[in-house]
Amino acid sequence: MKPRLSFWQIINMNIGFFGIQFSFGLQQSSMSPIYKYLGADEASLPYLWLAGPMTGLLVQPLIGAMSDRTVTRWGRRTPYFLIGAILCSLGLLAMPFSPTLWFAASLLWILDAANNVTMEPYRAFVSDKLDPSQHSLGFLTQSAFTGLGQTLAYLTPSLLVWAGMNKDAVNSHHIPHIVIVAFVIGAIFSISSILWTLKTTPELPLTPAELAAIRAQPAGWRHTLADVASAVRDMPATMKQLAWVKLFQWYAMFCYWQYIMLSLATTIYGTTDPAAQGFRDAGLLTGQVGAFYNAVAFVGALAMVPFTRRYGPQRSHSVCLALAGVGMLLIPQIHNPLLLFIPMVGIGLAWASIMGNPYVMLAGCIPPERTGVYMGIFNMFIVIPMIIQIFTLPLYYQSLLGGNPENVIRLAGALMLCGALAVLAVKVRAAGER
Repeated sequence: MKPRLSFWQIINMNIGFFGIQFSFGLQQSSMSPIYKYLGADEASLPYLWLAGPMTGLLVQPLIGAMSDRTVTRWGRRTPYFLIGAILCSLGLLAMPFSPTLWFAASLLWILDAANNVTMEPYRAFVSDKLDPSQHSLGFLTQSAFTGLGQTLAYLTPSLLVWAGMNKDAVNSHHIPHIVIVAFVIGAIFSISSILWTLKTTPELPLTPAELAAIRAQPAGWRHTLADVASAVRDMPATMKQLAWVKLFQWYAMFCYWQYIMLSLATTIYGTTDPAAQGFRDAGLLTGQVGAFYNAVAFVGALAMVPFTRRYGPQRSHSVCLALAGVGMLLIPQIHNPLLLFIPMVGIGLAWASIMGNPYVMLAGCIPPERTGVYMGIFNMFIVIPMIIQIFTLPLYYQSLLGGNPENVIRLAGALMLCGALAVLAVKVRAAGER
């Protein structure tokens, strides 16, 4: 039985997630515009987002398995947090100074690899520290920090304009100065938030039996790969059922992030020209509505805790995905910027649930000694839908969607509704059941 942590101890434990998600928020809000500024074609945008899912697919299961086997005086998970945060900060500093499209795309691979080195050991760390009765609070608090970090990431360019920076000032590659400063701020948050968590929340010491079990395992990368393969073979049934839910929700979210700015540029400002003022204004509006839905996620994640405890994570997640689906279907019909904030409520609640409730369902069905590897494998159910989206959407973007970014947002809404139905079929089982 692990000691129960106070609410403030759980807050300190999850502050590091704020910096990670600030970085992801900058990518979600700024990478498509940066690619467009550097000359990318709309239909090819999904290919340029390949870095995130591919590095997640390759890095997270291995890093998760390695962290299960790691024994250092700093702990099992801590070395991965720190190394990943340092590399992430360096990537954020360099990104807005990219001189060419290929340079920015290559740098995104490094940045995403660094974030992935940090991510799954961090989720395993939360599971390690908390008694099962506190899993819902721990993971939904982590979700709240996702909302807070991404709120500020989306809103930072607008805050800089409100503070007096010129929104139309750009460098020689047309990248706005407010975007450059936002990435510098993200680099500072990335490293400082992880350092705060490491300072305030040490890992639980391993018992002699746990240490003996880890040291008895054969070393080397081949055995790490074998451990991942073994975990896939022994995967709990709950994980397999959740794979379908994550296929729908993550294909949808990738469609949304890649095309929301382009959709708003046409529906609100009537332009597709990256050099036009309306296109830059669409970027600011995307940041503002993105900040709003992440703020909803921040508040909604904590408010969702009693609802999830009472009705279960399946029903909670289904309701939230359905609200997001309806909201995404409405976005292309809206031509008044203020009205956009209405569907963002549903998207924000879904985002809070996506980052929390699936992990609540997962944590109770996996063996504690293999938390790291299973958290890494679970991330494959995020990145595989993204990879599928990257290689399929360009094939029908012109033919089925008419080359219209608004139709991509409509597609995302329909997929969210499919996810809302799929999650109702998930059966949460106790650890050890298959």
